[in-house]
Amino acid sequence: MTSTIAGPVGYSLPLSPTGDASMITPPPWHFAGDVIMVDYRIDPEVARRFLPPELSLGDDPGAAAAVFADWQWCSDDGAELADPARCQFTEFLILIACEYEGRTLARCPYAWVDAPVPMVRGWIQGMPKQIGDIHQIRPKTVGRAGPRPGAPGRFDGTLSVHGKRVAEVTVRPASRIEKPPLLHDVPLVHTRFFPGWIPGETPLTQLVMSEVTDVEFSEIWSGAADLRLFDALDPDFASLAPVEIGSGYVFSYAETLRGGKLL
Repeated sequence: MTSTIAGPVGYSLPLSPTGDASMITPPPWHFAGDVIMVDYRIDPEVARRFLPPELSLGDDPGAAAAVFADWQWCSDDGAELADPARCQFTEFLILIACEYEGRTLARCPYAWVDAPVPMVRGWIQGMPKQIGDIHQIRPKTVGRAGPRPGAPGRFDGTLSVHGKRVAEVTVRPASRIEKPPLLHDVPLVHTRFFPGWIPGETPLTQLVMSEVTDVEFSEIWSGAADLRLFDALDPDFASLAPVEIGSGYVFSYAETLRGGKLL
């Protein structure tokens, strides 16, 4: 009698006989978090150099944003919520406005998270996530040790990488606005890239757009902002420093990430 052994399986490495060892669960992934965001501008020529040839700068060349987020996430069954160390992470990312066939999108040239699961999950999507030390002020409904949600105050965020300060933002929300900031309300476009390993192998390169549903915004507060990107990494990151700083925003946000679409 001949038996057939399927071998180890799973959505991601590590593979195992049942697939339960996978580091990443399959989508959909549900996210909810608190966001501190600053709109700013970079040199349009710098922005162009960060875009693949399929993308253009669109109607607002040089528009960019810096985003801090304090996230909680889970899979469809919600199992991760029983383990706060697993379902919580912080993130900092840069966004650049771009366009594909007349549709406004956002491109993320740099991103950092503070845990390995969201980093690897980002690589699956094509997001260039790295590990960093990220902190942001959280609103508090009682006491004086933090701003009140939905009220004027001060919100700060910091990013350090390898012990070096990389980014700081300050937002002083003063009034409520109705329309979400553009670069947080458009699909993200990524390049899924996997380098060759076997001699002569062609690297995987795919331009993809994220597909999300169940988007929710809380009240959105806006006000004056400061943004500082320090020359502590590579020259390409340093080129993303602001030439002009716009408005800052504070809000909560939720979405379900269901996968990607090949462009």
